[in-house]
Amino acid sequence: MEDLYPSRQNNQPKILKRKDPVIYTDRSKDNQAPITKEQLDSYEKNGFLQIKNFFSEDEVIDMQKAIFELQDSIKDVASDKVIREPESNDIRSIFHVHQDDNYFQDVANDKRILDIVRHLLGSDVYVHQSRINYKPGFKGKEFDWHSDFETWHVEDGMPRMRAISVSIALSDNYSFNGPLMLIPGSHNYFVSCVGETPDNNYKESLKKQKLGVPDEESLRELTRIGGGISVPTGKAGSVTLFESNTMHGSTSNITPYPRNNLFMVYNSVKNRLVEPFSGGEKRPEYIAVREKQPVYSAVN
Repeated sequence: MEDLYPSRQNNQPKILKRKDPVIYTDRSKDNQAPITKEQLDSYEKNGFLQIKNFFSEDEVIDMQKAIFELQDSIKDVASDKVIREPESNDIRSIFHVHQDDNYFQDVANDKRILDIVRHLLGSDVYVHQSRINYKPGFKGKEFDWHSDFETWHVEDGMPRMRAISVSIALSDNYSFNGPLMLIPGSHNYFVSCVGETPDNNYKESLKKQKLGVPDEESLRELTRIGGGISVPTGKAGSVTLFESNTMHGSTSNITPYPRNNLFMVYNSVKNRLVEPFSGGEKRPEYIAVREKQPVYSAVN
């Protein structure tokens, strides 16, 4: 398969134009969409969309309870699916929760979410990846700037930009507690990064990403094009959907206020993974789903 988005192959970074649609369903069908035309326009232009109060207070309480019960139940468990902070034993992320936990499986199958992602991707979907991210007060660490698609393309073999990340806020997001930051319009450009991908790179990158991180000049150019950086703040229960190639990151949290989220990635069934474009080994199933793919279709 032709590599339309080469990365980590040269010693100089390069900014390439996007070759894929942003919204795959014909825009003439906007009146059939589960979100408004204004929301579709915003997503297409910026590469992300925040929907506040998406989940009710009761639903949020249930999800908050569930993420901490899971955290407590495996705090002393040695598992590759449990990612700990590089300088401590604190849990940073728990992967594959949509398959390993019945409660989170139900959340992944929430019709309200599925209706939106199916419309944006123009097809049935499956969960490519799921995880809970914990960023406790005072010691939650940063996530460096990156495009998820760059990693999924190079290390997992995701062919095209036809996936959406859904971040469910499970604590209030302020501008100061290490919130998600996104560069508007960055989804229209692919930053071809430098560096060669070693085998089992994920074992380090999930703690601290070093490869697939754009250079400073490319980031300056993306923020110039996009007009700055956006920080979706708001109450727990808000949902932020962002396109697979949208450049994003978050700072460390040195405040008393935690910032936790449930994160799920929906990929089009027409965009199933092939061999990694790095030429390296496939990452494990709990990071990049290949075999076990319950498909969420229009009849669900």
